[in-house]
Amino acid sequence: MTDSIADYLTRVRNAIKARHRLVEIPASGLKKEITRILHEKGYILNYKVEETPGHQGLIKVALKYNSPARIPAIKKIERASRPGLRRYVQADNLPRVLNGLGIAIMSTSKGVMTDKEAKTQKVGGEVICYVY
Repeated sequence: MTDSIADYLTRVRNAIKARHRLVEIPASGLKKEITRILHEKGYILNYKVEETPGHQGLIKVALKYNSPARIPAIKKIERASRPGLRRYVQADNLPRVLNGLGIAIMSTSKGVMTDKEAKTQKVGGEVICYVY
């Protein structure tokens, strides 16, 4: 497997389609930061990072659903930048997802953050994914 972020997003997407409550994802530093942002913005209920000796560890993500109709909080999650075609934006060209209702997760020189946080800090970087 060459694109671990695409694998992360696909696991989340498949778990939502199958109405699973929990999804396990192999851990990495970037995946932990993406999960932290999804939790802070209310797209997932909770997460837990399990460190295993000698291995990379696991991220256990509890997905969030609207209780009466079981509608997922994440409507769509898609990769923007990929290994074959990286997508970089400048601070004055940051993307707007669903006219400001969604978020774009970005990797900047100041760390992983949303498009709105990058705009306030006036930094650009690589657009990792869109979530709404």
